[in-house]
Amino acid sequence: MVILVVEDNLLNQELVTDLLEMSGHTVVTADSGESALTIARQQPFDLILMDVSLPGKDGLTITAELKADPATRHIPVVAVTAHSMVKDRERILAAGCEGYVTKPIDVATFAAEVERFIRK
Repeated sequence: MVILVVEDNLLNQELVTDLLEMSGHTVVTADSGESALTIARQQPFDLILMDVSLPGKDGLTITAELKADPATRHIPVVAVTAHSMVKDRERILAAGCEGYVTKPIDVATFAAEVERFIRK
């Protein structure tokens, strides 16, 4: 599977990339929402992992733009966030995300959490 990881924190980006590649996935990274939009329109992805707290346009705004675009609306987007209260969940789902994975990332379960979104 090819996964786009949108994460502005380099350490988090490297951790997520390593975990996904060790599970056999191909990973492409973007460090901003704007670059994620450009990349997502240039090649097919099976999943997008979207950091919610991005500089400039936040991850939920970028998700809404991806879901409004016929070229990218079919790609499942999963938020990756430290925000996991009920209202945060509602905002994440309302923006078009299929779900979310919480930070800090649990290295023992992260790949399996991502896999369940790919299988849907």
